[in-house]
Amino acid sequence: MNIGRAKEILESADVIAVSYEGDSVIIQNVDEATKIARIYYRNNPETEKDVPVLHLIEES
Repeated sequence: MNIGRAKEILESADVIAVSYEGDSVIIQNVDEATKIARIYYRNNPETEKDVPVLHLIEES
């Protein structure tokens, strides 16, 4: 995923399915400078992680 799309998903009022390493996640924040996204897992919201935006997949 690119930075622009990650920011669009983050700012969207719609629920857009995104995955990281096969697990469904929610994007909390996107840092354009480092190209890192702060995510948490839908099935385990207590687990937060910083991951490269390029590793996020938008599900269709």
